[in-house]
Amino acid sequence: MSVPGSKSGTNRALLLAALAEGTSVVRGALHSDDCDRLVMALQKLGVTCTPVDDGWEIHGVGGRFPNGGTVDLGDGGTPARFMLAAATLSSEPVVIDGSKRLRERPMADGIEILEALGARFEWLGEVGHLPVRCVRGIEGGSVEIGEVASSQFLSAALLVAPWTSQGVKLCCESEPTSAPYLRMTMRSLANFGADVEEREGNFSVKPMRPKAMHQTVPPDASTAAYWWLAASLVPGACITVPGFGQSLDQPDASLLSVFEAMGAKVQSGEHVTLTGQSLGGIEVDCENFPDGAVALGAACVFADSPSRLTGLHTLRVKECDRVHALATEIERFGARVVEHADALDIIPGPRSGPEVEVAAWNDHRMAMAFGVLGLVRGGVRVCDPECVGKSHPEFWEDLNALREQA
Repeated sequence: MSVPGSKSGTNRALLLAALAEGTSVVRGALHSDDCDRLVMALQKLGVTCTPVDDGWEIHGVGGRFPNGGTVDLGDGGTPARFMLAAATLSSEPVVIDGSKRLRERPMADGIEILEALGARFEWLGEVGHLPVRCVRGIEGGSVEIGEVASSQFLSAALLVAPWTSQGVKLCCESEPTSAPYLRMTMRSLANFGADVEEREGNFSVKPMRPKAMHQTVPPDASTAAYWWLAASLVPGACITVPGFGQSLDQPDASLLSVFEAMGAKVQSGEHVTLTGQSLGGIEVDCENFPDGAVALGAACVFADSPSRLTGLHTLRVKECDRVHALATEIERFGARVVEHADALDIIPGPRSGPEVEVAAWNDHRMAMAFGVLGLVRGGVRVCDPECVGKSHPEFWEDLNALREQA
């Protein structure tokens, strides 16, 4: 099962290419609602983005967007948070907005960080939420970072740091939320030639003028997770994700070791193969792979023993409240769930039973996870299946292809 390019990698590559000086080609880029919305926002600010085979040709603006205006990021949390930072490098005021759900998601932490670096914003609706207007640009500097709702706010500030006058230094009081995604940002910057350093909880990016470069986005671990889920649930099933060896540093690649601990067999190299065995329950902290926790929660439905998933606090403010959504939908399969503030206790359900109608909660991860469970237990209907377009528009076609191979 091939998987599309990393959504996280695509968003980072697109923004860096847009800000660089010269023309970059981003190959392997994911075409999805989130990434396409980011491209449209960059185009609105004056970036020329031309589709090419398997990606985009990006004509960078050299650190200063020529246009302003209103950009609508739809449901895209990552693109919106990245655009908050990008707007601080625009020559004109920029309004960042999105869907009803995106307006509910927290933005205050990101604004606070950017304003500490010299930018200024105006709330146009409810304070702490979109829509918001950027009215003054970023200068850079050093910021003390406490607990934040999402590492995306830190990543956003670091991604624009090379084009500030002072650079950016984030001094974290403790390990940041979803720290592996922050380190992905640092690697993306370094690959683009930026001068970066991580030392003793400090993340620093010095001012410079990165030049354009060609990039290839690796396969998406967050999407591969659903094929590993499929293989793990069926003893003897074997699924290979080709070319995934270059993606093992993505946060959701940690799921491989979790599925292995539950009983699956994993073979890693240029390609990664997971073979299903009898799947036992597990107790695991999901802090470092929050998106993958949705696939893992679905796996626990049909495990042989109870599971406990902790470190789920960031899932409360994703596309939906994923902690509550998982608890609600898992119970439709006859499993029992105890929902805590940042944890789920799951007692497995039967592999057979009456037909089940599952709500996707307008969340691509929820739709994909419970869609895969339909391979194990027939009669599973997922409402609002189109929401997978946020990260993997071809998911249902791929799932049908997998079903035909079974």
